[in-house]
Parts: sequence; C-alpha cells; structure tokens
Amino acid sequence: MRDGYGGTGPGAITPDGCAVELYSRLPIGDEPDIIAAAVPAGAHILELGSGVGRMTHPLLERGFRVTAVDESPEMLERVRGARTLRSPIEALELDETFDVVMLASFLVHAGDVEVRRGLLRACIRHVAPGGCVLIQREGEDYHTDTPRERVDPSGFTVRIVSSQPVGDGVNSVRAEYQFPDAAWTQTFLARPLSREVFEEALEEAGLRVDRYLTEDRTWVRAVPVDAAGG
Repeated sequence: MRDGYGGTGPGAITPDGCAVELYSRLPIGDEPDIIAAAVPAGAHILELGSGVGRMTHPLLERGFRVTAVDESPEMLERVRGARTLRSPIEALELDETFDVVMLASFLVHAGDVEVRRGLLRACIRHVAPGGCVLIQREGEDYHTDTPRERVDPSGFTVRIVSSQPVGDGVNSVRAEYQFPDAAWTQTFLARPLSREVFEEALEEAGLRVDRYLTEDRTWVRAVPVDAAGG
C-alpha cells in the first residue's frame, strides 16, 4: 500500500486503496453522455486509470473504441470488450496516439506534484494531432463540504467523512461506502486545485483548456497548446 493510502472491506484492495469489488458495484452517472457529447462519434479513446471498466463499458456501448489502462491486474480482469494494458499511467509509452485521452477519477488531483506532472505528460504524448484530452476535476467544495453523505437510489450510502490537511497543500480524505451486505473504506491523498492552479498545471504540460463541459467545471476538454493557437 502506498504511503497515505489505505482501504478496508471484502476482496482485493489496490495500492491506492481502491476496493475492486466496491468499484464493480458502483453505478455510473452521466459521465459517458458528457464524454460522448465532447468527442467525435466512434473515436478511439485511451482511458487512463480505467479501473474495473465502469466508464469503459458504457463508452463501448456508445460505439467508441477504448484502450483501457490500469496498474491493477485485479481491476483489469473486470474489463470486457476493450483492449487492456497493465501499466502505471506515468510510465506508459505506447508507439501510437489516440483521438481522445481521458484522465478521469480526479487523478489530476494526485497529492504528489511529480506524479501529477507524469500523468499530464502521459496524456499529451498519447493524444493525436487534432485530438483532445478529457479531464475530470473535483468540485469546488469537495474538500470543504465535509462530512457529507449521499444515499444512492440503488441502495447504498457513500460518506466523505473528512478531508484533513497533512502538509504541502495536500489533504487526506476518508470515504466510507455502506451496502446492505458489505462495507468498504478508502483513505487517499488529494491536492485541492483552484481553477487557476489547474490551468497552470495544464499549461506546464503543454495543454490548455478548450472548454469546460459541465456547469460546475468538473469535466474539462483540453487540447495541446499548439493546436489551440498558442
């Protein structure tokens, strides 16, 4: 387990505290529709940090081709219908580029700045000319609106119990998931990013915001700086 990360509950737990069985149960929201509206039909998507395929499978159903990347073999075993590659995102070096590179699951908020830089460099080296990078950000009040609880219509409860500063601009977040028959916890490190700091991080990597895809600015379409006219 990585320092600052942890998880409890039934089944395999990945080094960043994610429970494979938990993520297999979690429903998908409107993310696939947001993505489909932002990219060309039938695009080839490189999904970085695919997990068990919660996003992969609905994207395949919408006619996209998906290459799913994750460092956890237990996660990738759950992915169906897509090409899968096991690799840390930062180390990914494919001899090909993609119409769309997707970095979801708030991965851009990695606590370690060097890890974040590695993630964004992986995005830009794999995006094709004329392509785009889709990034999912935390909501503006992700770290301040705690504790909070949401009861999902499917019958489970998720709680963000706390988000406590641990130094160097990083917070330790604790989440709990309660199902009728099982419970999981996850503790992880996350670096809150204001819109300004987020955009500066993109620029450092050679990207810039093309447009925010949602009113709350949690989904972003970015393009290489050269393609964006400077």
